[in-house]
Amino acid sequence: MALEIEHKFLLANEAWRKEIKHSVHYKQGYLSSNPLSSIRVRISDTQAWLNIKSATIGSHRQEFEYEIPLADANTILDDLCHKPLIEKIRHHVQRNQHLWEIDEFMGDNAGLIVAEIELSEIGEAFDQPDWLGQEVTEDVRYYNNNLSRQPFKDWGQ
Repeated sequence: MALEIEHKFLLANEAWRKEIKHSVHYKQGYLSSNPLSSIRVRISDTQAWLNIKSATIGSHRQEFEYEIPLADANTILDDLCHKPLIEKIRHHVQRNQHLWEIDEFMGDNAGLIVAEIELSEIGEAFDQPDWLGQEVTEDVRYYNNNLSRQPFKDWGQ
């Protein structure tokens, strides 16, 4: 079992773009999302994973992840997952000893950009770059499983 310790932020400006080391396209869908957990399938290039997360609100939760065959993942995404699927480009920005993952969403969530940092332990200190905006770690609207049910494009309604 792994414990994910993560903080999520909006971005104050575009300065982070100058610090991108590399970017990866992800496509993911949710098989299940309930008050206890979410189960998703994610594809990136030629790899795919099944992921199970506890539905805990806040900066830490249980997470399990297993690699699965790409063909299986494509079938699951096409036939079994709730729509819309989540599509995003994940940009990697290294700041000191921490990796920032900045997700730039596409499709029904276009216009939303969120920065995440995973920590080694609860309460670990980290530098907050000037391009970082408001923390939204505890705002469930920004959780990917909720973005698949209530996309960003519908928030104004």
